[in-house]
Amino acid sequence: MAGYTVGNDVSARDLQLKTSQWLLGKALPGFAPLGPSLVTADDIADPNRLSIRLWRNHDLCQNSTTADMIFSCRAIIAYLSAIWPLEPGDVIFTGTPEGVILGQPPETRQWLQLGETVRAEIEGLGQLTNHFSA
Repeated sequence: MAGYTVGNDVSARDLQLKTSQWLLGKALPGFAPLGPSLVTADDIADPNRLSIRLWRNHDLCQNSTTADMIFSCRAIIAYLSAIWPLEPGDVIFTGTPEGVILGQPPETRQWLQLGETVRAEIEGLGQLTNHFSA
């Protein structure tokens, strides 16, 4: 494994919810941005103990830790590598902490709008900022 980075698992919920498979809503051009850098695995003592936060514009929407993930990084890699060979350049998204819009009551959901900014931060890996535009 080369290392870790921050990723924004962007979803087009209107497309994602049209089928039982979420691929359609997650595989559009420009989705799944990564960065700002790749931090080598030996620079992160424990990937399962990192703070993770996400802001929508200036509002903190997610504030958690990778310790709250259902599966550890090691377990995710072991599971995936048992199904198919992992190759250099492969990227694994591990999921996200609570705070995603689908976890909110339908009457309070406010979908992303053009002009908004989302900033994701993982301790030791940096901050990834994305501006949503047409």
